[in-house]
Amino acid sequence: RKLVFDTHALVCLLEANGFTTQQSEVIVSALVKIMDTNLDMIYKDMVTKVQQEIALQQVMSHIGGVKKDMIILEKSEFSALRSENEKIKLELQQIKKQVLDEITKVRADNKLNLNLEKSRVKELVISHPYAAIVEGAIFGLHAQQDRALTQTDRKIDTEVADLKTMLESHKLDNIKYLAGSVFTCLTVALGFYRLWI
Repeated sequence: RKLVFDTHALVCLLEANGFTTQQSEVIVSALVKIMDTNLDMIYKDMVTKVQQEIALQQVMSHIGGVKKDMIILEKSEFSALRSENEKIKLELQQIKKQVLDEITKVRADNKLNLNLEKSRVKELVISHPYAAIVEGAIFGLHAQQDRALTQTDRKIDTEVADLKTMLESHKLDNIKYLAGSVFTCLTVALGFYRLWI
């Protein structure tokens, strides 16, 4: 720790330049005290190699703990996302099945009503003396029923298309959320990797 130099040689140098022996020794002792004080102050602020290694080990252990926590968090987050995605898929499949059942039921009811109406009208035409007039009215009724049936089919198709669109948007939202989580975890992992290096 101490700075060592030849004090006797410095005393001789000072004496050779006109200082007395007593003056030279006082100057040299004052210089030695000043240098010792400066070195003590410098060494007080410095860190030893052992202290530096201990601090490094502590930082490494903290980084290792954070890595473990990140891995646990990542696994739990992905498992939660998967379970949520599976729930949404099951719900959408149930809704789709219900909608398809309703569609088939409505179509069957409409066809049944249409066939019953046709048979009723045919019976009226046969039994009525003004069959031609009634037949024209029947054709008008058939046209109205066909239009109503077409409109119902269009509404059903529109509802099915809306449900498909909603299903696709939910899928896209899940994919975006998954991608965001993956990129966040990768960013954090790269940040810790950069700190490690």
